[in-house]
Amino acid sequence: MESFFKTLKVEEVYRRKFNTIQEAQFFLFDYIERYYSRKRRHSALAYMSPVEFRKKNSA
Repeated sequence: MESFFKTLKVEEVYRRKFNTIQEAQFFLFDYIERYYSRKRRHSALAYMSPVEFRKKNSA
């Protein structure tokens, strides 16, 4: 879990300036749902995205 937060901060949060808390919350939710959870390659999944991993293992 710690590596997730490090990745989030380094790849996304430190690169942006948010004007409001709501803007930051929306961005973070969107990042987690759209990119991190579905598209980003994960070492625990043999460096495949969750979508790729599901496709490979459901065939």
